[in-house]
Amino acid sequence: QVQLVESGGGLVQAGGSLRLSCTASGRTFSINAMGWYRQAPGKQRELVAVITNGGSTDYADSVKGRFTISRDNAKNTVYLQMNNLKPEDTAVYYCNAKVLEVALIVDYWGQGTQVTVSS
Repeated sequence: QVQLVESGGGLVQAGGSLRLSCTASGRTFSINAMGWYRQAPGKQRELVAVITNGGSTDYADSVKGRFTISRDNAKNTVYLQMNNLKPEDTAVYYCNAKVLEVALIVDYWGQGTQVTVSS
C-alpha cells in the first residue's frame, strides 16, 4: 500500500505560478514512477506529467515549456512547478504513483487538489 498526500493548489490569475507537492508513504520502495493528472469538469482525467525512478520525464503537449515535474527521492516527494498558467489549466490535479505489486503495476491516487486560474 502507498499513500499520497498532495498540497499546493489554489486560485491564481492567468500568467501566474503555483507549485504542487505530493508526498508518498508506505511501500515507497515499490514505486516505479510518479506523476500528475488533472480532471476538469465534464472532461476525462488526463496525464499532465510523469517522472520515472530514473528521472525520465514526459509531459502533455499542452503544458510543455510551462510545467516542470521533479522529485526528491530522499523525501519521497514529487513536485509540479506550473508557470504561465492559463484558464484552461483549471482542474482538480491528482498525484499518481505506479507501484509494482507482485507482477502488476497498480495505480495509487492522491485525494486531489483544486487549481483555479482566473482570466
